[in-house]
Amino acid sequence: MVTFLDGRLLVSHGDITGFRGASPSAIVNAANSSLLGGGGVDGAIHRGGGEQIRRECREIRRARYPDGMPTGEAVITGSGRLPADYVIHTVGPVWHGGSRGEPELLRSAYRNSMLLAAQHGVREMAFPAISTGVYGYPPALAAREVHAVIADRLAAGRLPERVHLLFFSAADRDTFLDTVPTS
Repeated sequence: MVTFLDGRLLVSHGDITGFRGASPSAIVNAANSSLLGGGGVDGAIHRGGGEQIRRECREIRRARYPDGMPTGEAVITGSGRLPADYVIHTVGPVWHGGSRGEPELLRSAYRNSMLLAAQHGVREMAFPAISTGVYGYPPALAAREVHAVIADRLAAGRLPERVHLLFFSAADRDTFLDTVPTS
């Protein structure tokens, strides 16, 4: 594990579904707009959390986003059988070369997730690498955006107190570490 920002940003690799932070804690789901599960992180979180997450996501779709959650937005549910207290679901952008607002949409996904965590008193949260898998966002470009958004939020001294970037692979973690400033 590598730490940044006076130990408030922690970078490692592992399975986000096993994250257990200081309570209350949250994990972030790299969701698709349906909020009803999918592949990768999204599927793992839905499988691990079970029916409670699916039920809450169906209700969010019915009440707030009948046509699907927009890219960059975030919603929160309970965590079902997962060890974290909450799951924050956010939709990252699909990469189209950077000309369709992808950087701002990615920043919004992280920013809105942290704001939602703060509104629920979350002290510690973990993010996966949003949009860098099947959505095709180049990991080095994403790293710069993600680091900037998290650094701004943590510099303000607000909740969450600690943010984990929990990469599924060591290679993705290393791309992040090779890309961002170490201060």
